[in-house]
Amino acid sequence: MKIFTDSACDLAYAYLQENDVEVFPLTTLLDTGEYEDMIEIQADKVYEMIGRGGHPKTSQVSLEKFLSGFRKAAEAGESGIYISLSAKLSGTYQAANLAYQQLKEEFPDFDLRLVDSMSASAGEGLSVVEAIEMREAGFTLDEIESRVRFTAANVVSLFTVKDLNYLADGGRLSKSSAFFGGLLNIQPLLEVINGELVPVEKLRGRKKVMNRMYERLHDEADMIQEQNVFLCHSDDAEAIEEMRQYIEEHFHPRRIYVNTIGSTISSHTGLGTLGLFFLKKYE
Repeated sequence: MKIFTDSACDLAYAYLQENDVEVFPLTTLLDTGEYEDMIEIQADKVYEMIGRGGHPKTSQVSLEKFLSGFRKAAEAGESGIYISLSAKLSGTYQAANLAYQQLKEEFPDFDLRLVDSMSASAGEGLSVVEAIEMREAGFTLDEIESRVRFTAANVVSLFTVKDLNYLADGGRLSKSSAFFGGLLNIQPLLEVINGELVPVEKLRGRKKVMNRMYERLHDEADMIQEQNVFLCHSDDAEAIEEMRQYIEEHFHPRRIYVNTIGSTISSHTGLGTLGLFFLKKYE
């Protein structure tokens, strides 16, 4: 059984390769050209451009890439599951669905389950890890699909960013919200709700917004010691290590995954982004 995802999941490429996950790269657009996320460009190059005042752009996975990747599985007689970046944040899911529908005409028995993660970054990655662990444990495709749809519906995806202008420039946030966030050292707490990025609170100072993220974890995480918690950052290793230590000491989750935010997501969030992801319901 094949597991597919896209580069917006922000899991380490080496980890995905080791676990036989096929990654469809989104494209990062820099002033020097177009690059496939994870494959032709790594996050540090995007961080460098942002640090110089640049504003990278991104484009979704093309229909042709999906057709090529899915076709290999269909020709081999394999079934699979594709876990995507939120359909409300990118056209990537729709392109995957179109590719599958086209291939079904040629391979009517091809069984591919398409799941919208309704999240981004490690919120998407959380569902990918669930699929990997279940495949290793010998669960069926039906069981894995059911679990991934459950995690997609129950993942809490929290972000804070230092500069809201990147989200506004990419159309992920209104210009007025970005303007307000730049005043008086306001640090926003953002959440992916029903697949869309929404500013949910405005707090003064980075420490306060980090503390609020801990409070949300305490109040909302179900069976925290049984589940994996995911952290990610864009060029703020010190802050994310502080978060990791605090969560480890106070919550004792099963495991904490820490990853850098990749080229796709960091192009829209800028530097200094922190993300926390967990399940509000666990079973």
